[in-house]
Formats: sequence, C-alpha cells, structure tokens
Amino acid sequence: MKGRAWHLAEARQRTSHWIMRKAISQYVEREEKREALRRDTVRAWEEFQETGIHATAEDVDRWLESWGTDNELHAPECYR
Repeated sequence: MKGRAWHLAEARQRTSHWIMRKAISQYVEREEKREALRRDTVRAWEEFQETGIHATAEDVDRWLESWGTDNELHAPECYR
C-alpha cells in the first residue's frame, strides 16, 4: 500500500502524506454519509412501525417513471 501511495504521489506531484490525508478524508466523509443514511433508514422504519403510513412500491415506481415527461404525476398518496 505504501508503495502505491508513493507512486501516485509522484505522478500527482504531491507528497505521499498529502495522498494519505486525502484518502482518509474521503473515507471519513463517505462513512459519515453511510451512517447518516443508516440513521435515516432506522428512523423511517420506526415511524412506519408506529404509524403504518406508507406508499406502495408500484405507486412510487409509477410516479418516478413519470418524472421529466409531459404527464408528470403528483407524489403518491400514502396508505395506513
């Protein structure tokens, strides 16, 4: 791994330290986004369990397929 970072740094005219800092920064940012998505998913699941409010996959698919067309649909109604 160290050799790969060194070769990339040389090609980019940067230090290997800069390459490693950039890689760590991108990794942390990506993992923070994953964690936020996980929390949002858990929150949505808990809300569904409490309320039962949902939209069907078919309704959502139909709505998404209409985006950008002349017959764009409104967001689907939710059910209990």
